[in-house]
Amino acid sequence: MDDDIICTEKIIADRKTFYIDLKANARGRVVRITEKVSSNRDRIMVPAEILDDFIAALEDIRKANKEES
Repeated sequence: MDDDIICTEKIIADRKTFYIDLKANARGRVVRITEKVSSNRDRIMVPAEILDDFIAALEDIRKANKEES
């Protein structure tokens, strides 16, 4: 079974473009985060079942960043 994109978001920040895709395949759902700078791409995959934990960790980091600003 090929990967199927269920939902995608795009964020542009300076020279970087981030793509956040919710995908499904035979093994389940994952969130793929791609950073594109020029012709270089880096990717990470986050299992959808831990997405709430991942988002909570990002919110903690955002809060710490605001406190330091």
